[in-house]
Order: sequence, then structure tokens, then C-alpha cells
Amino acid sequence: MTPVLFFAAILLAFGGLAYLGWLKQKRRREAYMAIAAKHGFEFLPAKDRRTVRQFEFVDLIRKGNDRFIYNRIRGIWKGRPIETFDFHYETHSTDSKGNRTTHHHHGSAFLLMLPGAFPELRIYRESIFQKIAQALGFDDIDFESAEFSKRYTVKSRDRKFAYDFCNARMIDYLLDEDDLNIEVQGAWLVLAYSKLVPPERWATNFERVGSIYGLMPDYLFSEQREI
Repeated sequence: MTPVLFFAAILLAFGGLAYLGWLKQKRRREAYMAIAAKHGFEFLPAKDRRTVRQFEFVDLIRKGNDRFIYNRIRGIWKGRPIETFDFHYETHSTDSKGNRTTHHHHGSAFLLMLPGAFPELRIYRESIFQKIAQALGFDDIDFESAEFSKRYTVKSRDRKFAYDFCNARMIDYLLDEDDLNIEVQGAWLVLAYSKLVPPERWATNFERVGSIYGLMPDYLFSEQREI
């Protein structure tokens, strides 16, 4: 193969990959547009570097640089305000020769607004939690269920709230799930994922958020707390 043909093949390959990436993003955007239309939600597909600041309390979202959200859906789900979106941030690495590489990270978040404000609470799978530096410094809270304490790391400055939230029914529910990372901050209940969630899992994840909300004891919403 001549040098000209070689470089042409490389350009063609890169062009093909770029097209496949564009097509994948287009299909994802269209799938979320259909979801929003079906439920009467608002759909905002564009990259938004301003609104992302409102959600930087979510540990995964406030990592790295060049943060933005996109494919945002908002509306009312079973009586509660909800938000869902994909998010992006970038990190950088340098090899032994001093070459700098930019890494793009994409994930998805599902948020439900609670009828009350609560202290910060983080419930992560043990392996995931080690990567979440923002939550370090909280006390690691153990529970009577050895299996639950082994599988999940629970962090909060308000230990009573953590115990009330992680009641027996909640623990049983979480033990039946294998990929939940839960955050509570103020009035938001959040499920955040470090990878893009397929559109066909959209409703499933909001059912999960609704189930978690439903397992919170009623008295939590009548108590006054210092946030």
C-alpha cells in the first residue's frame, strides 16, 4: 500500500468512527425526545454549561473540567418533580513522554424532588465509593446487617437521618439491587451512573427512584432538621 492510500485509509477509518458516534448520539437523542413526548415532559437536548452548576452537588457531576449536561428531561412523574439528563466532564493524563491526553466521561443522572429538605447522604457500592473523593471526610456508618455494611458504604454527617433512611425495608430493597448509587442533598433524591444509561432503562430507573422515596418513613417529612 502506498503512503497516500495508507493515509486515506486512516482518514476513512476515523471518518467512519466519527459517523458511527454521531449516529449513536442521534438515536439516543431521538429516543429521549420520544420519551418526553409520551409523558408530556420538557426535553432540552443541547449542551448546557450553565444549568449544570445547579446539580454539582452530585458527586459524579462535579468531577473534572468542561462540565455540562445534555438530553435533559424535566416534568412531573407520579406527582413529584423530576429531572434526568446525561452529563459530561473531562480529565487529563500525561504519559512518560509528556504527552497529554484528554479523556471524556459521560454518565446519566435521575433526580426526584422530595417534599422536604434533608442533610447530605451518600450510599455507594463499596467499589464505587473509593472513587468518590468528594464524600471523603464523612463518618462511615455501619448497620446491623453485615451483608448491607459489606456491600454498601453509607456516609452522612447526620447519623440519625442515615439510620432512619436505611431502615429495614430500605436495606432489604437495596440488597436486591446491584448497581444503585444513591445521593440525598437538600430536596433532591438522586441516582447517578458513571456510564450512559440506555433510554430503554429510563422508566425503570424512575420506578427505582420512586420505590426508594416510598420506603422513606413518613415521619421524616414532618421532622425539622438543620441542613
